[in-house]
Amino acid sequence: MRKVALVTGGARGIGGAIVEELAKMGIDVVINYLTSKEAAEKLKAKIEKEYGVRCLTYKCDVSKEAEVDKMVEFIESELGSVDILVNNAAIDLSNLFHLKTAQEFRKTFDVNVVGAFICAKRVYRNMLKKEYGRIINIASTNGINTYYPMCIDYDASKAALITLTHDLAFEFAPYINVNCIAPGFIGTEKELEGYDEEFLKSETEKIMKKRYGDPQEVAYLVAFLVSEKADFINNTVIRIDGGQMGSAL
Repeated sequence: MRKVALVTGGARGIGGAIVEELAKMGIDVVINYLTSKEAAEKLKAKIEKEYGVRCLTYKCDVSKEAEVDKMVEFIESELGSVDILVNNAAIDLSNLFHLKTAQEFRKTFDVNVVGAFICAKRVYRNMLKKEYGRIINIASTNGINTYYPMCIDYDASKAALITLTHDLAFEFAPYINVNCIAPGFIGTEKELEGYDEEFLKSETEKIMKKRYGDPQEVAYLVAFLVSEKADFINNTVIRIDGGQMGSAL
């Protein structure tokens, strides 16, 4: 019986690459989205045509517990219980520090941290019953040592997601592996949008590989972590940043 994976924020960018890579492995996939319906449906059509697995799309705000309950109930009725959860959904409300508001801070945490908690809490019981589960939280080097005051709420949320990873790993052991991936500068459309060549050059100069990453490279790492080859990897934070030099002094 094929495994079932739920990828939040899975319509495009890193999430879309993860969805496609898991489908290549013969895993049934669920694309969660909130605003990217067209991209989600396009990816679904590609997956069903090229990889021969079942694929669902579902609109859901992961920060809303009732919506997550309905989404997982739908998945369970259509595909069976979730075996793999990738918490990728995130927002970044970048703004000058003095213009930041408490409301923006709370909203960022609600999606980036509380959303991951809600999704994990909703799927873990069936994982424990099966004595198998994989949860991967997509954090960021911004939560480790790459800091920008204009996205202070995003940075803090990604640091919190790393801590959440450790706590969930302890809570769900020994049957559910919970790991965290911390990407650096990944060249998604959203990441590159609006930046001029001078800025991109200055950012890549901070990376030992002298380039920004590709979403597919993050997807490869996710695919490895959900494979049996990575069964002994648990409660770990893995940076994928090309040797990015942090901004902390």
